Amino acid sequence: MDVKDYPVTHSEAEWRKLLTPEQYQVMRGHGTERPGSCALNFEKRAGSFTCAGCDQPLFVSKTKFESGTGWPSFNDPVPGSVETSVDNSYGMERVEAHCSRCGSHLGHVFPDGPPPTHLRYCINGVAMNFHPE
Repeated sequence: MDVKDYPVTHSEAEWRKLLTPEQYQVMRGHGTERPGSCALNFEKRAGSFTCAGCDQPLFVSKTKFESGTGWPSFNDPVPGSVETSVDNSYGMERVEAHCSRCGSHLGHVFPDGPPPTHLRYCINGVAMNFHPE
């Protein structure tokens, strides 16, 4: 994780107790879930998507769109909820998206989304919870 101090912090042992093994691997280990493996990819109801690590609201359903990638995709986060950093893993440069409250890895941001932002926040479903309206 970054050296930045986040408002919500836990020891690695506490994170392992709070998260499922898959969530821990994705959110704390910067992993990726299998495409199409999470039910949130198919969630169509009105509501909000929150961080599975700290319950901070990240996205609202009206910003979700079908990208065809196998992961939930959004074109705009809740203001101030998602921070980005450069990810140089796997021999390429990507933009990582992480929770601004707990620093957990959420996914990546790509410049191929729909208007008005033209961004695609490609987010691991296991990194979020859904709260219907």
